[in-house]
Amino acid sequence: MKLGAFLMVGLVAASAAGLGCSRHRQEAVILANEADKQVAGGNAAGAVEKYEQATKLDPTNHRIFFKLAMAHKKSEAWDKVASTLARATQIAPKFANYWFERGWALEQQAKKKTISYEEAKEPYQKCIENDPNFADCYSQLGNVYLWTDDEQKALENLTKAVEHNPNEIRYYAALADLYIRLGYTKEAEQVLKEAKSFAKPGDKYLFGVHSLLAAVYQERGSTAEMVAELEAAKAAAPQDGPEAVHILWSLGSTYATLDPPRKQEAIQMLKGFTTRACKGSRAASFKTECETANTLVARLGGQ
Repeated sequence: MKLGAFLMVGLVAASAAGLGCSRHRQEAVILANEADKQVAGGNAAGAVEKYEQATKLDPTNHRIFFKLAMAHKKSEAWDKVASTLARATQIAPKFANYWFERGWALEQQAKKKTISYEEAKEPYQKCIENDPNFADCYSQLGNVYLWTDDEQKALENLTKAVEHNPNEIRYYAALADLYIRLGYTKEAEQVLKEAKSFAKPGDKYLFGVHSLLAAVYQERGSTAEMVAELEAAKAAAPQDGPEAVHILWSLGSTYATLDPPRKQEAIQMLKGFTTRACKGSRAASFKTECETANTLVARLGGQ
């Protein structure tokens, strides 16, 4: 074969290979789009199969791996989320959200004690390296440090979460809670007051802020301020959540033990608590509180 003919054959082969790769990429995108529609329709399990087929057609498309991971996330298959995102971060190591989601998946596994919390540190650190303004990564890294008994690192990262997104009230609550546990009530009070200044009306995390601030005032012996914060917590509590039950107990028992007690309000709160917490499946979880509530109501003259 002459040199020119040989080169021509080579070019044709390379072109065919390129067309094949291009076709596979296009087919992968089509499959991923179909899977997107299944996810939107609530069929994440069905979408997983199409995403997996798409990743085989185009193993270089990190966005499809991320979509596959998010489909696994809907069924809380955390080991699959983590392993899929390991592939995505290999292909696209600069995408901070990939690192965050991998860290989150590893953290969920650690909660179930299938792996150690140490494994979640690196993804969150990589997230911060690639996006120093990613507040959630600081927050979760702080949580992981707390689980690994490094309170100082936990404080540092929880503080950075607040600094990078001061409008996210849950960051303040997590930081203040740690301060309280470490005995730094003055610092906790400062953080919680700052949270109140940034919070918007109706923010669901205000319940935790008011409850923690009540604990600070209780520790200090500032009864009037404690009651005011518990009342604010009741106003902020989501009515369909466990917070609404807990605050009935906290506020009712507080009213009952004031000097003098606020009898009618205490009885109303404690009866509301026993109605919602002391019957059915919840009763076992609130056994001590239910017994105390009945004793307090009887002492106050209620039934």
